[in-house]
Formats: sequence, structure tokens, C-alpha cells
Amino acid sequence: MLRNTSLAISLLLAPAHMAFAADVDPLNPGATTSELSHQAPIHWVSVEQVAKSFEGQPPMTIGFDVDDTVLFSSPCFYYGQNKYSPGKFDYLKNIDFWTDINANCGPYSIPKEVAAKLIKMHTDRGDTIFFITGRTASEGEKLTETIQTAFGLEKINPVVFTAGSESKTAFMKEHAIKVYYGDADGDMRQALEIGARPIRVMRASNSTYKPMPKNGSFGEEVIIDSDY
Repeated sequence: MLRNTSLAISLLLAPAHMAFAADVDPLNPGATTSELSHQAPIHWVSVEQVAKSFEGQPPMTIGFDVDDTVLFSSPCFYYGQNKYSPGKFDYLKNIDFWTDINANCGPYSIPKEVAAKLIKMHTDRGDTIFFITGRTASEGEKLTETIQTAFGLEKINPVVFTAGSESKTAFMKEHAIKVYYGDADGDMRQALEIGARPIRVMRASNSTYKPMPKNGSFGEEVIIDSDY
């Protein structure tokens, strides 16, 4: 009798919105301990660990992708699509679009915090840095100036534009780039093709560049908290 009374009291005190264990609530499906603890086998590293790995090594040539690696520039691409080809991707083949954003997108491109840390680390080491983008080159570009100002660089190599001309791989090989930071699967693949060390900077989840890449899919190091 006492047990039945206690159960009745517990049910009366339970919040009205709680479902019984036997019920299936599509809004609150829950998860098993196994599901919650599962993690993909990714080689996570911090910026500090990356810096530590360079200790004792002489200055070298480093490469950085630009969009979604160094700058969060999705606002510019969102604007460009709506202006030059609403609902379509034709704007990416329009030189007017590239001329526009290469010259005017600086104020709307957000420097990524992880890039600031990495660039400072490599600058302090005396490494040569190249910023390599898949964008189409255009007259009057200010992307180089944008990056230099955003990261407080005293000097900077002009941004390398590779669309429609020299591929990233060819440039990286020619300039003996040893480490390449990028967000895209293509960046990791290109680094591996020339024997460079690929290091993944994660793309922000609200980037306009879809579909999202698979971080760690090449066995590369992936920097934690690098989506911003």
C-alpha cells in the first residue's frame, strides 16, 4: 500500500509536460549515452600546438586560402548573388561581380580570429606568407589591402588570384609552400598533391559556400574553434 501511495504522489508531482518513458515524443527524441559520446576520429589541434610543432625549424613559405579561412566574406557573396544573378550562381562567372567585390568588399569581410593568431605566429617566425584565392582577378583589387589592414601587416605579398589562370597547385609547387591552411576539401587535396602539410581551418556554419566540407576527411589536422 505504501509503495502504491508513493508512486501516486510522484505522478501527481511530475510536471504535466513530461511524457512517460513508453511514449514517443517527436520533439524530444532523446539520445543514448553511446550516441552522445560518439566522436568522429578527427585529428584536433590548437593554434598553440601548431605553433609548438614549428619550434626549431627555420623560416619557411606558408600559404593561406582567403575566403572562409582568413576572411568571413559570405556577406559579399550574398550581396553579389542578389545583385548579379538572383537565385542562381551565374554571378560567379561575371567579371563585373568580381571587380565589384575585389574592390569594395573589404568593409564587409570579417577577419577570422584564428587567422589573426596564425598569421601573427608565422610573421613572428619570419615565415614568407602567400594568400592564395580561387577568386577571379580583376582591375583595381583591394583584397591585398584589406588583408594587410585587417591583420596589421607591415608588408604583404600581393594576393594570388588563381581562377581562370594559374592553379593553386601550380603556384604552391613553384613557390615551395610547406604548409597550407584552408577550409575546403580542395585546399587539403592540393596541399597533399605537392607534399605540403595541410591544416584545416573550419568553415563557419552560416557560410554561403555550400555544401559544407568534411573536416578531417584527409587525415589532416583540424584547428579547434577555427570557424570564427
